[in-house]
Amino acid sequence: MNVLIIAETKDGALKKTSFELLAQAQALGAGSITALLIGKGVSGLAAQLGHHGAGKVLVAEHELLEHYTTDGYTQVVKQAVDSIQPELVLFAASANGKDLAPRLAARLDAGLASDVIELKHNGSQFEAVRPMFAGKSYARVSLQSSPALVSLRPNIVSASAADSSRNAEITNLDVSLSADSIRARVVSVEKSESGKQDVAEADIIVSGGRGLKGPENFHLVEKLAEVLDAATGASRAVVDAGWRPHGEQVGQTGKTVSPTLYIACAISGAMQHMAGMSSSKYIVAINTDAEAPIFKVATYGMVADVFEVLPELTEKLKAAKGN
Repeated sequence: MNVLIIAETKDGALKKTSFELLAQAQALGAGSITALLIGKGVSGLAAQLGHHGAGKVLVAEHELLEHYTTDGYTQVVKQAVDSIQPELVLFAASANGKDLAPRLAARLDAGLASDVIELKHNGSQFEAVRPMFAGKSYARVSLQSSPALVSLRPNIVSASAADSSRNAEITNLDVSLSADSIRARVVSVEKSESGKQDVAEADIIVSGGRGLKGPENFHLVEKLAEVLDAATGASRAVVDAGWRPHGEQVGQTGKTVSPTLYIACAISGAMQHMAGMSSSKYIVAINTDAEAPIFKVATYGMVADVFEVLPELTEKLKAAKGN
């Protein structure tokens, strides 16, 4: 089995999802795993992909690839697919992956399963499980095209540890791009507050809802997140009210997350919110309303006031960690 994974970078480093894709390819028993690394000045990252399981790394460097563009990246990935003829192409179900995968599927006239939470190979074709109808049901689909295209939800597969004794064959992909072929281009990038984890990739998330009563109380969520080395999330109501930035919104109209631990603080559990976090491994809900929908999906539930629970929980965790 020949698998191509599309690596992603951010701020000059490989994203964790790139290593998760490599782990998924290994779990499928792929005989050949090739990673495609796209960007400008990214060649120094190629060795890391080998340490995590890539047998080959194709490096596509070009001035026009410094920032993600649908047109530019589609052309490069199509060129890589034509070159190595993989049976499966794996993307992360990130903002870029969700944009790029369907465009490539159209170019290749190939089947695509998006936001997949389980992937197997039955010997003749790939089978995937993906959520539908805001996570209320799951579809098992088979991909009969070659190549099959799959975007994998972050945190569904654990990345394997790096092994410096494993080295990939690194090859430069001869990229031919013109500015005229890219119809939309990035003119500026505004970075969010530094040091903040992206909820889409975090292993632990502490989220707050409108039960916190105001933005001035969100420090309770932030302090708990800091102790747990977690990302801070928020419900749609909180973001719509302007309490928190949109980048923290978890839900159908925000980001879909699959952390090991999700702590929902004063979040009732509207359908659109649960669509974005119901695949979390463990869910802890804290709410004063015993009938709140969030308790239906919670692993552990606490009918309590977050204003009393969060400060005490934070202090207990600090003491346990010796802080």
